[in-house]
Amino acid sequence: MSSPSPGEVTGLLEKWSGGQQSAFDELMPIVYSELRKIARIHLRRERTGHTLEATALTHEAYLRLVGQRNVPWRSRAHFFSVAAQMMRRILVEYARKRQTTKRGSGAAQVSLVDGHGATAPTTIEVLSLHEALERLLEMDPRQSQIVELRFFGGLTIDETAEFVGASPATVKREWQVAKLWLQREMAGN
Repeated sequence: MSSPSPGEVTGLLEKWSGGQQSAFDELMPIVYSELRKIARIHLRRERTGHTLEATALTHEAYLRLVGQRNVPWRSRAHFFSVAAQMMRRILVEYARKRQTTKRGSGAAQVSLVDGHGATAPTTIEVLSLHEALERLLEMDPRQSQIVELRFFGGLTIDETAEFVGASPATVKREWQVAKLWLQREMAGN
């Protein structure tokens, strides 16, 4: 079976947004492997011995997606962006539950590497990254969104550009600026 085009996925998302549950039932087997890929990207950044597995993270995100009945899905990229945000929230909740009284002790560790191999040398905590992203959101919502799409969603520069309505060159530049800002912000904490 060949993989569906982004247009086919978007069509199913639109039908699901319109209330057709059968479209969601048809969509999930198609996007499941991509959701697992996003989950694996997230978990590769976690500390060694992390007890949450890609399947569990994928299933938890799936359960949350089922509850998104009234979302006007714009595209495949929009869907995966929301799924990545849900996975981020799940990992933050998980880290908060596992955190001991001493801040940082036992907190999940991640590396600031996007899903496509661009690297940054810093290792950071999930909770600290979450807090830094919240501060970035207040300063520059588009850069925060670009970080979420690239880092958490594993989207390419072109997919991210399409989603945020900017040129690939602009997204690439803002992605670099946001990564540098986050590295400095994280180093300060």
